[in-house]
Amino acid sequence: MTDFNRIIAFDVETPNRYGNSICSIGITVSEPGREPVSRQYLVNPEADFEYINTRIHGIYPEDVEFSPTFPEIWQVIGPIMNSGILAAHNAAFDLRVLRGLFARYGIAQQPLPYICTCQTSRKILKNMPNHKLNTICAGLGIPLCHHDAGSDSRACAEILRRFMASGICLDPYLRLYDFSPEGGTRKII
Repeated sequence: MTDFNRIIAFDVETPNRYGNSICSIGITVSEPGREPVSRQYLVNPEADFEYINTRIHGIYPEDVEFSPTFPEIWQVIGPIMNSGILAAHNAAFDLRVLRGLFARYGIAQQPLPYICTCQTSRKILKNMPNHKLNTICAGLGIPLCHHDAGSDSRACAEILRRFMASGICLDPYLRLYDFSPEGGTRKII
């Protein structure tokens, strides 16, 4: 059985469709017997914003103009992200964006274990009308300010906490993500 004692739930918000820049990242560290610790960072994406993205998350270029860039933020959050099992809702998106950032900035990153709360919820919460984060949070009574990276990461961590508290074994949902340019998801055996 896998040790899910340290879960690093995260969420990214992007300024555009290209998948190699972020304007915000939220991280929530969840450990048994402790209150989850959350932090949200605004990030200068060093990229153009598209209207549709700004409309979704409400972050404008002037909001992040003087914020640290991803390499600067990674110096702070990298050790945290590498210290447990990553978790994200629709993890394929968030992990793909991280992989794009690592490629863009030439950052080497080892493969990491992760779990996707969207995929997991599809198997566990079969009676939900859909498995979007806001739908699951409404159904489970989890507070959410959707598309706020900090709130999204807290909600993701809480979904997993509730699954574990109810005795659900999460091992079948654990995967490994390879951040190399040709990488992607692999099942952990």
